[in-house]
Amino acid sequence: MAIGLSEEHEALRESVAGWAERHITPREQGSGRPGFWAGLAEQGLLGLHLPEEAGGSGYGLLETAVAIEALAERVAPGPYVPTVLASAVIHASKRHELLPGLADGTLTGAVALRGELTGTRGQDGTLVVSGTAEPVLGGDLADVLVLPVSTPEGEEWVALDAASATVTPVKSLDITRAVAKVELAAVAVPAERVLDGVEGSDVLNLAAILLGAEAAGLASWCVRAAADYAKVREQFGRPIGQFQGIKHKLSRMLVALEQARATVWDATRAQGRELEFAAAVAGVMAPDAAVQCAKDAIQTFGGIGYTYEHDAHLYFRRALTIRALLGSSAEWSASVAELALDGVAREMEIDLPEEAEELRESIRAELAEIAGLSTEPSGHGNRGSDQKRALASRGFVMPHLPKPWGRDAKPLEQVLIHQELRAAKLKLPQMIIGAWVVPSIAVYGTPEQQERFLPGTLSGEMIWCQLFSEPGAGSDLANVQMKAEKVEGGWRLNGQKIWTSVAHVAEWGICIARTDTSKPKHDGITYFLVDMKAPGVTVRPLTEMTGENLFNEVFLDDVFVPDDLVVGEVNDGWRVARNTLSNERVSLSSGSGGTGSSVPDLVGLAGRLGRELTPAERQELAAVVCEGHSINALSLRVTLKQLAGTEPGADASVRKLLSTSHAQHVSECAVSLLGPAATIAADMRLGDAGYWNRAVLATRAMTIYGGTTEVQLNIIGERMLGLPRDPEPGK
Repeated sequence: MAIGLSEEHEALRESVAGWAERHITPREQGSGRPGFWAGLAEQGLLGLHLPEEAGGSGYGLLETAVAIEALAERVAPGPYVPTVLASAVIHASKRHELLPGLADGTLTGAVALRGELTGTRGQDGTLVVSGTAEPVLGGDLADVLVLPVSTPEGEEWVALDAASATVTPVKSLDITRAVAKVELAAVAVPAERVLDGVEGSDVLNLAAILLGAEAAGLASWCVRAAADYAKVREQFGRPIGQFQGIKHKLSRMLVALEQARATVWDATRAQGRELEFAAAVAGVMAPDAAVQCAKDAIQTFGGIGYTYEHDAHLYFRRALTIRALLGSSAEWSASVAELALDGVAREMEIDLPEEAEELRESIRAELAEIAGLSTEPSGHGNRGSDQKRALASRGFVMPHLPKPWGRDAKPLEQVLIHQELRAAKLKLPQMIIGAWVVPSIAVYGTPEQQERFLPGTLSGEMIWCQLFSEPGAGSDLANVQMKAEKVEGGWRLNGQKIWTSVAHVAEWGICIARTDTSKPKHDGITYFLVDMKAPGVTVRPLTEMTGENLFNEVFLDDVFVPDDLVVGEVNDGWRVARNTLSNERVSLSSGSGGTGSSVPDLVGLAGRLGRELTPAERQELAAVVCEGHSINALSLRVTLKQLAGTEPGADASVRKLLSTSHAQHVSECAVSLLGPAATIAADMRLGDAGYWNRAVLATRAMTIYGGTTEVQLNIIGERMLGLPRDPEPGK
């Protein structure tokens, strides 16, 4: 797992990481072992982002970010990142004369992100600069200094020979990489060294991306090293990684790391104002992730992590330095909020291969035909329409399923279908719980079950509920106690289910019940299809905190279920249930967390308030915007990995966890913006205040149903980080 996604990026990362392990010891200062700087140049790592005519490799910022991340995992010393940043800024001005030297290692560079330098132009147009810039990362080793200068015409950027300045090393918190103070006394800058077209925002964007990549590398080491330690360090007779407090801490570290990677990755791809937005989000997420992961790694290591001899403090020092150089997350958050309120957002578009166009045209033609059909409700319960039935029968509703229920669509076709449905303004049937039912019946159901239930479910005409949770078995679904007793021709079900969404209107329910109590916990469970109008089924609505009734408790008293409504094998229902819970098509970003309350809704509310937001409100807004953007970036990464035929890995798990709480954060921010009067006196049926007050209550369920946040953190810790599973009760 790294910033880059392709096989080429992974190969680059492994190559750089292997080279770094052979040539870098984290405690070394300066340039590392002999040959370190020359080795970087020989590997082509100094000019990955530069065009070939400028002495580079002709790649881009993404490849450079991959290399920086890999080197940061070894706390690479020396001027690599400062030099790469300097050449990237110079390249932005389209001046190439200095770039070959910076690319081949004969020159080193450094950039001052801030300073007190002023310049005036003489009669011949020469810019004369005086003043101080401090701190300058890598300035003590630089041959070329890229500096901001305040002139009567505005801020300008120059690239000076370090020999023309007084450079004084400054003691740095980061003991592996120095900073310096740069002083100029009436230094004349030749016209060819003035970086025309470069603005301060350009430099900050590049710094956020490149230093953000370094922050991601630091966080990566912290997560991996702390997790490895937690697997072997024992306390109270078991590995500390088995304790939920440590497991959740490490899982949260991985979440922060993957958010940092995703936002830096996306910023390398952005352009224009979207680049400004994406870079600002990376400027918030990546440095804070590095600092937090370093702190939590030290905490996980315990006493040994606090010692000077342990490497953890080197990563903490580097992370703190990066954040200080870039500026606080509050400053970057202010930029995020300003851009969001100005209507700037990042469109997560997928670049598809040219061969996709033929398939797209075929899909578009088929959907155009469907779009001409009637949308008037008719048939079963007056819920279906000719259009929805056509979408279902032609496999567009769940295209990843095998034919005839889906289209057996590979990831590329799924993406195209999603795009073309949106372009044609066609709305898929609302299946609700049926979206979980269909995959299990399609895979495990008999042909008769499939013919009976799938067409109506896919068209939205047949409403389902899920009879899984019980009063004593919430997230622990395998602890089901409902009993199913074999009788002639079928089974008798007795027990209680709870938290059953839409059971009060559902016609059918999927139900798991214990059919053999002698078998282990996950065995002896069978998967049934239950007629919700059958004798013995009692549905009692549960009133939620919103005052509404979506959830229900369901009592089954001697409910008869015929043998032909058992899905899969008797006593093997847990396998079918897991398919129900885990089935997921190709993921595409939404940012709403599944509630309809999204960042655009929140930004729209802010625009309707008719007042300026306070700095604190902007900070809160920016946090939600950054989180939403990171979820969208993670979703796009998941999709791209699926398109490439690889496992989404941590991206998918982290996105799922973040999405459950994101809608909560959106609504909480909205209520905060509305203020106390609107919150306290709001009628939940009216206006913005009513909508958002209902949302802030309704979204509390998001982190409970479908697996609580705590369960999701356990899954991330155990499956992604390899931490030991919780012990079985009594062990």
